[in-house]
Amino acid sequence: MEPVEVLKRYRTVAVVGASRDPSKWAHIVPKYLKEHGYRIIPINPTASEILGEKAYKSLMEVQEEVEVVEVFRPSEEVPKIAEEVIQRRKARGDVKVLWLQLGITADEDTKKRLKEAGIALVENACMMETHQRHLR
Repeated sequence: MEPVEVLKRYRTVAVVGASRDPSKWAHIVPKYLKEHGYRIIPINPTASEILGEKAYKSLMEVQEEVEVVEVFRPSEEVPKIAEEVIQRRKARGDVKVLWLQLGITADEDTKKRLKEAGIALVENACMMETHQRHLR
């Protein structure tokens, strides 16, 4: 699925690695998305609230539907995050897309596992930049 299609089709985004620090991209991008009508669900084990939204320690704790999981963590952590996304899809049937922010990529095994689970992958792309370029 093309990145712009993800932004057109889905509106609920869980942000793994969301930051409380307003100078970090992991705060700036979710804030931008929230300001443009997206439902943001912060995932950060050290925060209770980010951008006025309850923060969760893990993706599996989120009770509401999650359509897209956006990742602001190093590429080395992607296999573990992808496994949690796959487990959530099996349990809840809701995650449609794993989006890895600019500079973050998945290894071939992770790509294969996501594809087998029916989860689309966008990697090395910024949600804010994609939105600004195609949907403003």
